[in-house]
Amino acid sequence: MQDATRERFAKTADRVAALQDARAAELEQRVVRFVAPSGDERALDSGTGSGALAFALAPHVREVVGIDLVPELLEQARTRAERLSNVSFVEGDATKLSFEYGSFDLAGSLRTLHHIPRPELAVAELARVTRPRGRLLVVDQIAPVDPLAAFELNRFERARDPSHTRALADIDLRHLFESNGLVLLRAEFEREQRDLDAYLDLAGCQGEPRERAATLAPPKYAADLGWYLLEKR
Repeated sequence: MQDATRERFAKTADRVAALQDARAAELEQRVVRFVAPSGDERALDSGTGSGALAFALAPHVREVVGIDLVPELLEQARTRAERLSNVSFVEGDATKLSFEYGSFDLAGSLRTLHHIPRPELAVAELARVTRPRGRLLVVDQIAPVDPLAAFELNRFERARDPSHTRALADIDLRHLFESNGLVLLRAEFEREQRDLDAYLDLAGCQGEPRERAATLAPPKYAADLGWYLLEKR
């Protein structure tokens, strides 16, 4: 599955970064409001991609480290970080983080878990590298509670993007958090309308796969996102 992730994002890194740039101000405002960083945190952005969460946090924390599997995305991130002294990026696996226990005051994951075959490992690693009483931010697409609706959603998303594994329901995410000793401080949900053609373009979905994905797309497609702020016991 890592190969599918690398392949998909290697060919679409410039599109991902361009969309990130367009959303940067809005994301920064939302992250700061939701997390309320103190300004002195050492923060981690796991599955950073081209650095969206890292750049949203950078003006409001002491240091940010972003980690990702895909060199092409990291190249986009490093280009954008040239004028920032407190942001760095490393290549690595979100399910096997190369950091010591309790290395960070704040750890986050933005729209990443649904690309990971075993998201429980990514959440466990986020918890491990966060210090006791440190905080975690998890933002991801969430699936409907109804199993059939969830199946149809994930079938469409996989047809559009082979790196998609599974969007989890809110209850499943909460179980993951609880099993890792994480206390939920705050949760918010939003519905994000998505233009189908632009959404298919973003994943580089063309030809026969695009035709199939279009037939599986829910009408007037909108994705539900969950925002979770947690504290490590």
